[in-house]
Amino acid sequence: MISIIVPLYNEAPNLEPLTDRLHRASSQWQMPYEVIFVDDGSTDNSRSILEDIHQKHPNHRYLGLSRNFGHQPALCAGLSHARGEAIVLIDADLQDPPECIALLLDKWREGYQVVYGIRQHRKENFLKRASYWVFYRLLNKLANISTPLDAGDFCVLDRQVVNHLNALPERNRFMRGLRAWVGFSQIGVTYERQARFSGKRKYTLSHLLKLAIDGLTNFSIRPLQWVGIIGVLVSIFSFSGLLFYGILRVFDLPFWGHSPGDVPGFTTLILVILFASGIQMLALGILGLYMGRIFEEIKQRPLYIIEKTSDE
Repeated sequence: MISIIVPLYNEAPNLEPLTDRLHRASSQWQMPYEVIFVDDGSTDNSRSILEDIHQKHPNHRYLGLSRNFGHQPALCAGLSHARGEAIVLIDADLQDPPECIALLLDKWREGYQVVYGIRQHRKENFLKRASYWVFYRLLNKLANISTPLDAGDFCVLDRQVVNHLNALPERNRFMRGLRAWVGFSQIGVTYERQARFSGKRKYTLSHLLKLAIDGLTNFSIRPLQWVGIIGVLVSIFSFSGLLFYGILRVFDLPFWGHSPGDVPGFTTLILVILFASGIQMLALGILGLYMGRIFEEIKQRPLYIIEKTSDE
């Protein structure tokens, strides 16, 4: 059986069209399937529409989370309840065409255990496309794993891969990175990214920034290493300035027409500010990101809370 996981938040206008297109596309799969909608605390009438869909199509189930936990926890909720041998992750906005699922399943049948979609011809604005372009390449450069470029959450996962993903204990989940981290045989399939069918996009620039920070801090310690390097460089610059201004002061040499002694305390003040703020603030900011991740992990709170399911 194929399990199709659809995380959603306020996607009421898209649910019926998505269901219809999944039903039409299923003729190509030649396998029974189930759909698991994960309602991530929607405030519109998405929940009632999901109940109607379940009444018409019993193989379309839903999980209603108690509040908005976020896209990645919603994906994890769907993965933990999927029963299929092949698990498909797809968003509800129809930007990832359901008709392309057959292409991914073909590669899965060939023996690949992770088949991810590689986006082409994105329909977002220039700023968002540029942000995605920078993010994927920065992550691939800095992370200690190799992540495919321009590959989103749209993918097919083998049951063995999903079992390992479900067993991971961490709370800050970045599914695209975890998908690469578990390994197994992987391959990408290119497809054309469509425009959103209806409604407003949920991934704003602030959400993308948070996703980028999660990806970098979960899979790379390079920023921590950079703190030490930058600290050394700032220290060298500061001590060089101290030596330079010290020579000017001792020999009472003018600099840009002024003597260092014209402004009492100028040299000391500038060097102290540069040295202290330049190192401490940068170091504290980066260390704070990693400490925040540790703080979230040690609390061991659940990724999500299910309020209601279609099986109740």
